Amino acid sequence: MRFTIAACLLATAHGFAPTTMVAPRHATVRAPLSMVKRPSLSLFKRSLPATKMADAALAVPDAVPEPDAVSTFQKVSSKFVNLFPVWTALFAGAALYNPNLFLWLTTEYFTAGLALLMLSMGITLTPKDFADVFAEDLPSVITQWAGCYVMMPILALALSKMAGLSPELTAGMVLVGSINGGQASNLCTYIAKGNVALSVIMTTATTISAIFMTPLLCKWLLGAIVPVNAMGIAVSTIQVVLVPILLGMSLNKYSPKTVEKVLPVAPLLGVFSTIFLVASAVAQVREPILAAGWGLQLPVLALHLVGGLLGYFVPKMQGFDETTSRTMAIETSMKSSAFGFLLAKLHFSTFLTRVPSAVSVVWMGITGAALAVVWEDIPVTDEEKRKRG
Repeated sequence: MRFTIAACLLATAHGFAPTTMVAPRHATVRAPLSMVKRPSLSLFKRSLPATKMADAALAVPDAVPEPDAVSTFQKVSSKFVNLFPVWTALFAGAALYNPNLFLWLTTEYFTAGLALLMLSMGITLTPKDFADVFAEDLPSVITQWAGCYVMMPILALALSKMAGLSPELTAGMVLVGSINGGQASNLCTYIAKGNVALSVIMTTATTISAIFMTPLLCKWLLGAIVPVNAMGIAVSTIQVVLVPILLGMSLNKYSPKTVEKVLPVAPLLGVFSTIFLVASAVAQVREPILAAGWGLQLPVLALHLVGGLLGYFVPKMQGFDETTSRTMAIETSMKSSAFGFLLAKLHFSTFLTRVPSAVSVVWMGITGAALAVVWEDIPVTDEEKRKRG
């Protein structure tokens, strides 16, 4: 029952994490120092433990301030944001029932919505975060990066061949395997008792790398199957990914007060961006989704499930600890399917290439929910805690 609820909640989420996560019930998660010491500013870093703050709050229960208009707004906003997968599922269902409700969302609006999500990530990052990765977490980041851009594209192509998919659907599958990790992975990592700060950095690393890796992989793996506009993919990735992230980092550095003012409404903007992006993608390929049947559904499911399992067991065999292996599994399994849909729409001439990305939105969420819920009830052992400590 718990898995069913979690899978339903996460089924169509692709790029957002709620803003009110309590500290995990178990050990403090090791994270780059800059990400632990600096107050969290955005959607993606809510779950870093704050044990001392929690203890202080318990020790002085009467110190809670009186509610005011701002705190009331934050509470209401938080409850709304925490239900974002429900809104996303409802919007996706509405798009299948009546696609005309969302066909007005043109490519320009779709692109702007994705850029907004990337901006939300950017305002949480500083150059020091990347320096900390090189100092502390580089081996795990490189291993997960290889899973994202070596294992997953090859797995997508192999599954497509095994399922006998058409060249157009094969191209869509490979595109899903060749894109960056999705931001919903940060939420699933939290539930699975993984390293959320490391998850954020891994997502950022694969997202920035998509500028050159996604077009190169598509050209290499698909050049003989369908026409691929590799240069167009690279340009779109720079516009949708790199520019918003750099803008967010610049705002964080040079105008922190502006960022703080925007933060109360940023989660709401993220929710609305997400649900409309998913609904638009589903609406535009409604008929092919309904007609594809299990011949497409199963390969897409297998891509995310097998990718997640390999993303866990391969790092374990390499000697990574339990927490890091869980984080890498979820990061490898969960892809930014909406971004894949946009690239397919802009730079692949065949319409059916878009369909696997739209199907992936659902199965990616279900797989992430399954991994998260299974690991939620499996505590990290004291030995693993000492390794992280």
